[in-house]
Amino acid sequence: MRMYDIISKKRDGLELSEGEINYFVEGYTRENIPDYQASALLMAIFLRGMNKNETVKLTKAMMHSGEIVDLSAIKGIKVDKHSTGGVGDTTTLVLAPLVASCGVPIAKMSGRGLGHTGGTIDKLESIKGFKTEMSIADFVNNVNRYKIAVIGQTKDVAPADKKIYALRDVTATVDNISLIASSIMSKKLAAGSDAIVLDVKVGSGAFMKDINNAIELANEMVEIGHEMGRNTIALVTDMDQPLGFAIGNALEVKEAISTLKGEGPEDLTKLCIYLGAYMVLLGKKAKTFEEAKETIINKLKSGLAFEKFKEFIKIQGGDAEVIENTELLPKAQYVYNFIAEEDGYIEHMKADDIGNASMKLGAGRLDLKTKIDLSAGIVLKKKVGDTVEKNEVIAELHTNKQSKVSEVQDVLKKAIKISKNPAKRQKLIKAIVKSDGIKRL
Repeated sequence: MRMYDIISKKRDGLELSEGEINYFVEGYTRENIPDYQASALLMAIFLRGMNKNETVKLTKAMMHSGEIVDLSAIKGIKVDKHSTGGVGDTTTLVLAPLVASCGVPIAKMSGRGLGHTGGTIDKLESIKGFKTEMSIADFVNNVNRYKIAVIGQTKDVAPADKKIYALRDVTATVDNISLIASSIMSKKLAAGSDAIVLDVKVGSGAFMKDINNAIELANEMVEIGHEMGRNTIALVTDMDQPLGFAIGNALEVKEAISTLKGEGPEDLTKLCIYLGAYMVLLGKKAKTFEEAKETIINKLKSGLAFEKFKEFIKIQGGDAEVIENTELLPKAQYVYNFIAEEDGYIEHMKADDIGNASMKLGAGRLDLKTKIDLSAGIVLKKKVGDTVEKNEVIAELHTNKQSKVSEVQDVLKKAIKISKNPAKRQKLIKAIVKSDGIKRL
């Protein structure tokens, strides 16, 4: 078998066999195939596409390129959740303890943030003493005993994906549904959970800008999950504006705590209720979605979800006092107000620009070597559709980089549009994708 023949076959729009896909993935991971040939194949895939069978085979090959995490020792149905990334996406911090409080085992491997997309591990490390490194044995024991554990992603899970994605990133071959779907699902499947709930973001702050493409990606991933024997459901959700009010690590932890106390932003709370209900349903702790939703709401209202969060932080070495007193979280030296220059209504908030503004303040990283400021970020005071008066505060800028404030103010002036006419609020949940069909909302 030769890479030349595999490249020319896909260049001509033909279907690659399982053997050919395995040859490419294994050979490139082991550095037996040079970058220039791998790049040529990725470009051929980008231009010619892959059918469902090829996408499943590519996912399977990347999944098996490294360690398959064995969670069979964990009792019950393990349900994982994955978001395709966005601005102010605090859902994992809320969902993990919320769903665990319903009795569903949450054994989650999470990553660090890159660019304006925050990482769950960075956020949790805002809490003094919190540890994200532990042995798989301790990880399993914690989930069995407490129903929850979160650790950093191991380098041994789907190494082919890391290597292939790095090449896609520099060869303009990222934006392909099959390559995106196989990248995400190979990691999720290798992480060992029995069922998966996906949150596919769409809008200015998301990877997918178009609703039809987002639904196509969601459907592709749901189909891959079911082909690989995992119950999978996807929600397509809005990311034209940031989720919730907080953007930045410690700021999002504070907002997650408020949400678990039943005092969080309306959009973040609603999304967590819906995602959580589907996780409870797939975890077979409810017979219907409505029953699962009611269970989730009860855990929020009763305070049991908040108590589970405190327990979770404590068992992973975090200072539980921080959870009771969020003033102990890292705080920026400077807080500046971004104010409205006119009366009107918030018509639009360009989420990606607001996310990049937060990164400039220190809350994000340009690459994995960049040190982030856990205290930095933005707290919105208004969302799309809200009324605003001249000189009223639209957002707070938290930073230790005083020199960046003027630049960020200029970015926000362009990213946040005020109109004289009432603005329409976007639907938060736009579609639900299951193996038996797609429901647009």
